[in-house]
Amino acid sequence: MGLFVRKVRTSSGGTAVQIARKHRGVRTIVEHIGSAHDDAQLAALVQTARERITAGQLAFDLDALTPTAPTGVAPTVVGSRSRVLWELLETTYRRIGFDTAVDDDTFMKLVLARVVEPTSKADTIRVLEELGVPAPGLRTIWRTLARCVEQDWRDKLATAAYAHATRKGALRLVLYDVTTLYFEAEDEDALRKVGMSKERRVDPQVLIGMLVTPDGFPLEVHEFPGNTGETLTLLPVLRAFQDRHQVDDVVVVADAGMLSASNLNQIEDAEFSFIVGSRISKAPYDLAEHFDKHGGVLYDGSTMESKRVMGVGENARARRVVYHYSAKRDRRDNHTLDKQVERAQRIADGKRPLKKDRFVKLTGTRPAVDQVLVDRARQLAGLKGYVTNIPQVRLTGNEVVAAYHELFQVERSFRMAKTDLRARPMFHHEADSIHAHLTIVFTALAISRHLQDVTGFSIRKIIRSLRPLRDVTISIGGNEITATTPPGPEANAILTAAAGH
Repeated sequence: MGLFVRKVRTSSGGTAVQIARKHRGVRTIVEHIGSAHDDAQLAALVQTARERITAGQLAFDLDALTPTAPTGVAPTVVGSRSRVLWELLETTYRRIGFDTAVDDDTFMKLVLARVVEPTSKADTIRVLEELGVPAPGLRTIWRTLARCVEQDWRDKLATAAYAHATRKGALRLVLYDVTTLYFEAEDEDALRKVGMSKERRVDPQVLIGMLVTPDGFPLEVHEFPGNTGETLTLLPVLRAFQDRHQVDDVVVVADAGMLSASNLNQIEDAEFSFIVGSRISKAPYDLAEHFDKHGGVLYDGSTMESKRVMGVGENARARRVVYHYSAKRDRRDNHTLDKQVERAQRIADGKRPLKKDRFVKLTGTRPAVDQVLVDRARQLAGLKGYVTNIPQVRLTGNEVVAAYHELFQVERSFRMAKTDLRARPMFHHEADSIHAHLTIVFTALAISRHLQDVTGFSIRKIIRSLRPLRDVTISIGGNEITATTPPGPEANAILTAAAGH
C-alpha cells in the first residue's frame, strides 16, 4: 500500500492531478490537487502533490536528486491567464475604435467573452474567470445592458464600424439581407411575433436586418417585429445608415425578397442605387427578341438585358433588367425539373395520389402533365435576373452580376452570428434586453470578421489555437515566477498575420 501521483485527462482538455492510494488492486483517490492546461501548470501541480505525499516522511526519492524548490517548500499556482488571446481581442476592439465609441470596460468584456465562448450573461462571469480576466458582478452586467439601451450605444458603435470600414476609401457598395431568430415561448408581445420563419418554425420570433460591406464587415443591425414583411425592413435600415453617416451615391445589393415596385421607388427617391435579385417568370417575354434572333441558344456566363415597367399609374417606372446564364445553374435546374416532371407523370399514371405538385393539370376528371408549363420552365433553366437603376455606362451587365454575388458575405455573417456567436437571444424576453444583446452580438461579429479577414483563419480556429496559451504564475518560497506556454506553428501564424495589420 502506498500513495502516488495520478494524472488524468479531463473532458475540458486539461489534466487533473490527484493523490491516489492503491491497496489490493483497488485504487482510491485521496486528494484532488487541481487541473492543469499546459506543461508549466502540470509540473507545478505534480510537484505540489509529491511534496504533500512526502510531508513529514523520510523517503528516498530519486527525483529529489535533481534541482528543485527548497526542501519543504511546495510550489503553488497562484494565477493563470490567457494573456495572448485576450490581448489580441483587446487590441482588435481598440483598433476598430469601439473603445472610443463606448468607454465602458464591462461592455468590452461582455463582447470579447462572447467571441471566445458565447453563453448567457450570467455564465460570462465564468468564461472571464477561466481566461484570467477580472469579471464584473452580475448586477454590474445588468446595469451595463440598461445603459447600452438608454445611451444608444449601438449608434456609437455603428459610427465606429463605418469609420473603420472607410479608412481605405469611400464605401460605394453595401449588402443587405434579413434573417429570423426564434424564441421557445408560447406568448407573443410587441416585438416577438409569429411570422414567416427562415428556419421554418412557428414560434414567436424577431426579424433581423443587417447591412454589411462587400467583405462582410457589419455596418448596421436592426431588429423588427417577427411578423414584419421583409420588403418593409430595407428602407428604415438605409435611412438610418444615411442619416448617421450623411452618405450618398451608395449602391445597395439585396436579394429577391426585397423586390417590389414601391420599395425600389422609395430606395431610388432616397438617392440610393440598387441591385436586387429578380424573379425570372417574365424572362421569355423580356428576352423574346434574343430568343428569336439566336434560336434560344445561350452561352455560359453570357448576360442579356431588357427593360421592364414596374409599378402602376404614377408609381410606374422603367427598370433595367439584367439576365445571366450559367451552364452549371442550367444543369442543376434541369435536374430539379426532371424530378418534378417524374412526380407529375406518376400522378398522371395513377401511381401517386393527386397533390398540388408542379406541372400537374386536370383534364376533365383525370390529372395530366402540363407540358406547356414544363417547356416554359425548361426555357428558364440556367437564367437568373437582376433589377437595377444603374445605367449600363456606369455598370456593365457582368459587373451587376458580380456585385450581386457578393451577397453570400451577408449570409456568411448571419451564419457566424447564429453559430459562432449564438445570436439567438434565448435568455432575453424584454425588448430592451433583446436590443442590448443584439448590440453585443453586432460588436462581437465586427471583431470576428476583422480577425478572420486579417489572419485568414476562422474565428473558431483562432480561439482554439490561442486560448491554451497561458501565463502561469507560480509561487515558490515567497518568490513568484511566470511560465508562458510557447505558441505552436498555427498560433504563430495567426499572431504574425494579426500584427501585420
